[in-house]
Amino acid sequence: MLYTMLIYQAEAVSDSFSPEDQEKALAGHRTLQEETKGNGQFIAANELMPATTATTVSVRAGREDITDGPFAETKELLIGFYIFDCADLDEAIDRAKQIPHCFTGHIEIRPVKYYDATAVDGAAA
Repeated sequence: MLYTMLIYQAEAVSDSFSPEDQEKALAGHRTLQEETKGNGQFIAANELMPATTATTVSVRAGREDITDGPFAETKELLIGFYIFDCADLDEAIDRAKQIPHCFTGHIEIRPVKYYDATAVDGAAA
């Protein structure tokens, strides 16, 4: 099953990393990616641009609302993600504990529900 690991952290924490802290975090990401690419679990990973670059869109009763910035009013923001193919939630939790930001932020794990929008009957593939 595919699991998305959503990485949440206060941007101020990342901004305050010393060069040594940054290298330690990057080394942790490299190790995790090499291991999961090697065993076929790795699907995708990316760091997101800062929240100041976000745009939030909603439409209610035909009225568009487009605003700068993230929707959530919170100290910790979504800063990146991984997608892994794991046997079960326990294995996904083990992977999440390997993401360096679990020590300075939070990792939210969500199973991925695959939907093929091109399917004729609209059923999930």
